[in-house]
Amino acid sequence: MSRLALFGGTPVISAQESAAAELGTFRWPVFGAPEEDAATAVLRQPNFFDDQQVALFEREFADWVGCEFGLAQSSGTNAVLAAMFGCGIGAGDEIIAPTSTYWATCVQAYALRASVVFADIQPETLNIDISDVISKITPRTKAVVVVHLLGYPVDMQPLVTACHERGVKVIEDASHAHGSRYHGRNVGTLGDVAAFSLCGKPIAVGEGGILVTDDRAIFERAIAWGHHFRFNAAEVHDSELLRAAGLPLGGVTSRMHNISAAIGRTQLTAYAERMAEIDRAMNYFWDLMEGVRGIVAHRPPKGTGSTMGGWYCPHAIYDAESMDGLSSARFVMAVRAEGYHAWTRQCIKDPLHPHALFHDVDVYGEGAPTAIRHADRDLRSRAGSLPVAESVRAFTVPPFKTYEPALIERYVSLFQKVCKNYKELIAGDSGDQSVVVDARGNG
Repeated sequence: MSRLALFGGTPVISAQESAAAELGTFRWPVFGAPEEDAATAVLRQPNFFDDQQVALFEREFADWVGCEFGLAQSSGTNAVLAAMFGCGIGAGDEIIAPTSTYWATCVQAYALRASVVFADIQPETLNIDISDVISKITPRTKAVVVVHLLGYPVDMQPLVTACHERGVKVIEDASHAHGSRYHGRNVGTLGDVAAFSLCGKPIAVGEGGILVTDDRAIFERAIAWGHHFRFNAAEVHDSELLRAAGLPLGGVTSRMHNISAAIGRTQLTAYAERMAEIDRAMNYFWDLMEGVRGIVAHRPPKGTGSTMGGWYCPHAIYDAESMDGLSSARFVMAVRAEGYHAWTRQCIKDPLHPHALFHDVDVYGEGAPTAIRHADRDLRSRAGSLPVAESVRAFTVPPFKTYEPALIERYVSLFQKVCKNYKELIAGDSGDQSVVVDARGNG
């Protein structure tokens, strides 16, 4: 077992065992008879547009998070967009967002004719760098969109304080962070408004999202944006908004499907128990991994009251320096040969700021790059300007959904084996750019 499988040794985890784990221990989301029954019950209703399930899901999800208002959406992307509009973001405004995130954290700003300013990240959390955010706030900054990446809570207290002192709203992109806690408080209750994705995430409904907030003005504007059937005096009290009641201000329909809401209600009832087991399993894995060369746990420090929720797509931070410069791509190649198909480009892909969309693409045919069309200066981020996001490396680790100590220990031994023999990998290393990505950018 000491010889690396990449060079002909025996894998720690066999192909059959790996396939079984993907279908069992790692399988997510969990859909079963309760979800099937809930979906079937909706299908059998005579009125397919009955709003009962959606209203109940909104109330139950908002109560679970700890917010006064919940507004179900057709996707997490639309939830972020509705949050932006709810915060009053419009032409000429700026939002600040981390460059290391999924595109749906920030691209929606273009639909509102706002500009995106990218901030760097912290190397140990992979979350937005608060000092960089503060340095980039201008009179045009309307909101900061923070991402609790992979469920790791952002250090919200200093960020919210700094933003509110400057009249800037804070939008939480909590798409990965269902059930995560920050110093004992639920993620989603820490800023002005939060958006959750519900597509393949810790709580999954097939497709959907939800916005939560305690701010009635944000909630009403979000309704007005894309919920025309609800855009009336029963739910919206703002007289200025009601001048356009009955038609969506955004010209879109972003309501959630009833079947998705019914599935979401069922998922919510089982989530606390599932989350507790995931947390136990993942923390056991990371406890055993302490001290393994080249691998840094991506989890909050113990005893802080901060947690990872459902551990969406768990990652490790790769320390290439301690591995004599061995690339993460080469390292992951060896891990895959040992029986776990790790990724270096899944959720955490290349930073967004070098992409052409944020430089020279004219999305709306306005005669100038959309990135700066409504800006008062050139706010595009050039290569080298966000050094941590451009240099940090991470890879996926096994997403244990059940607490099986013996199996977890075997996967730990897999990583220990590769790390112990890392010097053998250096000779054939083609660098981090050698990773081959698929059509979705995973690799």
